[in-house]
Amino acid sequence: MRVETLTVGLGDRSYTIRGGSGILGGIGAVCRELGLGRLAAVVTNTTVGPLYYGPVAESLAEAGFSPFRVEIPDGEEFKNSATLNAIYDLLIAGGLTRDSFIVALGGGVVGDMAGFAAATYLRGIPFVQVPTTLLAQVDSSVGGKTGINHPRGKNLIGAFYQPQAVIIDVETLSTLPEREYLAGMSEVVKYGVVLDRELFGEVERSVAPLLARDRSVLTRIIMGCCAIKASVVEKDEREAGLRAVLNYGHTLGHAVETLAGYGTFLHGEAVAIGMVQAAKLAEHRGEATAADTERLRALLASLKLPVELPVFAAQEYREVLLRDKKARDAGLSFILNKGIGDFSIVRLQDLSEVLAVCGIGG
Repeated sequence: MRVETLTVGLGDRSYTIRGGSGILGGIGAVCRELGLGRLAAVVTNTTVGPLYYGPVAESLAEAGFSPFRVEIPDGEEFKNSATLNAIYDLLIAGGLTRDSFIVALGGGVVGDMAGFAAATYLRGIPFVQVPTTLLAQVDSSVGGKTGINHPRGKNLIGAFYQPQAVIIDVETLSTLPEREYLAGMSEVVKYGVVLDRELFGEVERSVAPLLARDRSVLTRIIMGCCAIKASVVEKDEREAGLRAVLNYGHTLGHAVETLAGYGTFLHGEAVAIGMVQAAKLAEHRGEATAADTERLRALLASLKLPVELPVFAAQEYREVLLRDKKARDAGLSFILNKGIGDFSIVRLQDLSEVLAVCGIGG
């Protein structure tokens, strides 16, 4: 059982990411090394819990911890204040104190909600990320962004709160539904198109093994993505500047999720759509070529991801975009790719250009 490790260097909030195949059973030893308290609430959902709560709880118990299960419904539509309050109720009923900790066992929704619960319960208790989806493994489990959705926008309520550790077992991807697995690939592509030309090329060459969920290829690419994100987070933990690059594809992607209704498009699917639109805007502004845009579109399509923007009225897109948490002073910061492997950030006071380039009318 080979474990790859890397560190997110944030001073006294630094932590290690561990990745490999078949490493879930080592979570107890990791938590013991961290010196965490005895009582552990394992926050999971109704899909992941039946699959992986058992081995996680067994490993924690063998290491001297007392774990109990906090299970929430599965789906983006449940990433809200009602579910968060249900988590608090179970943490209180379970007797969690400030020297207890939370394990976030699941995908991005579980990680975001369990992390936000950890950040706010008793004004903050430790938590460990155990992401079981590809999207969570390469993106949302690293960097400390936690939160919930609001009916008027995605991730409007949350906190920056770093985990104590991230444990990535690629074997958990074997039980991931095809659609969710493929949705996670959009975040892998994102890193390549704006931050690492070599990674983008490696993904292009590895489409077949990635579709087959080859564990060695997955471990290499996932840890590569985590290293890129760790480097960005170390430079800009609270998204004051550079970290905004990680929102590539997310601005229009979040609008798609909001307009279609949470759960209609998976997050990664919406991001794939948003990336193609951002590439079209980059091409329009001379930051990229038509060949770059087509290369991105072709890669996403080869990974069976959607690339076409759903039809809603221009005014609906405009309103949702300007409600986005990244909008300031009636304008919007938009992340563009510069060719393949680099990026620029533009500030748009008038969304007419975005709407026109993306073919949003009416």
